[in-house]
Amino acid sequence: MNQQHDLLNVRHASLDEAKTAMSTLLEKRSSNYSLDAQLYNDPHMFRIDMEEVFQKEWLFVGMTSEIPKKGDYFTVEIGQNPVLIVRDAEGKVNAFHNTCRHRGSVICTEHRGKVANLVCPYHQWTYDLKGNLLFAGTEMNKNFDMKQHGLKSAFCRTGGGFIFVCLGKTAPDDGFDDFLTTLDEYMEPYDVENTKLAVESTMYERANWKLVLENNRECYHCAGSHPELLNTLLEWDDTEDPRAPQDFLDHYNAQAAQWDAEGIPHKHQSFGEIQRNRIVRMPLKKGTKVMTIDGAAACTKTLGRIKNRELGSMRILHLPNSWNHMQSDHFIVFRVLPISAQESIVTTKWFVHKDAVEGVDYNTDTLRKVWDATNEQDKVLGERNQLGINSIGYQPGPYSETYEFGVINFLNWYSNTVQKNLNDK
Repeated sequence: MNQQHDLLNVRHASLDEAKTAMSTLLEKRSSNYSLDAQLYNDPHMFRIDMEEVFQKEWLFVGMTSEIPKKGDYFTVEIGQNPVLIVRDAEGKVNAFHNTCRHRGSVICTEHRGKVANLVCPYHQWTYDLKGNLLFAGTEMNKNFDMKQHGLKSAFCRTGGGFIFVCLGKTAPDDGFDDFLTTLDEYMEPYDVENTKLAVESTMYERANWKLVLENNRECYHCAGSHPELLNTLLEWDDTEDPRAPQDFLDHYNAQAAQWDAEGIPHKHQSFGEIQRNRIVRMPLKKGTKVMTIDGAAACTKTLGRIKNRELGSMRILHLPNSWNHMQSDHFIVFRVLPISAQESIVTTKWFVHKDAVEGVDYNTDTLRKVWDATNEQDKVLGERNQLGINSIGYQPGPYSETYEFGVINFLNWYSNTVQKNLNDK
């Protein structure tokens, strides 16, 4: 028993030492350089990332149209925390820790499904869709209080059809309410509740989650790595991109006039510290409609009240784990979740109008082709990046302030968030 106690003390001391080391590394880092190797590959540093970021911050998990009716649910793994997202009888989207209050078994074992009540498969403890315990068998003692053993909930908010959860004891603001309000406004033309999940992919990547995000936050690598994507995508990050030439700005202004005529919001919006949340509508290349191989329509039905197929792409960023592209006839959402210090899962989902018929109105291969290729290319880049960082020859390198300002913004947000949360004890 004493040996076990000593071992626990060693582990706790090791984690405390890691927290001190992380604070020191983040405090002394140069904001326009990549991070020290430990912050990309050390298991202790990864545990701190999970505790101070993924267990305390708002995370994107999915879309409301994935669970359109009472009892519809999906599950998600946030580190070692299985989470259940379910719609109740009043239409509210709820998030619960997917662990029974009896002996902790996972309750919903499928990725998605539909239930009348939530029944633990181990001993059949039963909960309603609001997490209240309804049945605990007949073997509990007379003092057992059903009301004290409901499912543990997580913070859950929705905006514009996006579902966010927070596993912390409190939920941070940091402009989040304003972001959700603006999401409602900017997503209104798409009528998300009348869309459906057409197809999804899950990709395992042998790279730290921050490397996945860093790669997404710049298009410096696009010309050399993403030929399919660049058939339609203009690499400029937004109208404030310092690299943007005049012909792009002229193209943007012409598109903006069409968006205004249709009442489509497009003004750049940023929220939270260092643009944690951002919405910006950008045109695609001239003559292209959506992100398909040839730029042609992907679905015969446009979304919501949209008429103009050359709507471009509304890009939505949510740190720490999501980027998204909203287009005229479909939209794509991306979710990153860490597995370990050097492993991540990237989930991509494509949505179309709920009345669209596969094989008639759309083809999943057409929807997927560009981003399947792009995701696979980014996976290779991320894994090579991780292998190089693991080398004893690695040292932090400089970012381009014009091509990689998005990466700088992300790491500034990450550094500030971790230090703030470590200090808020």
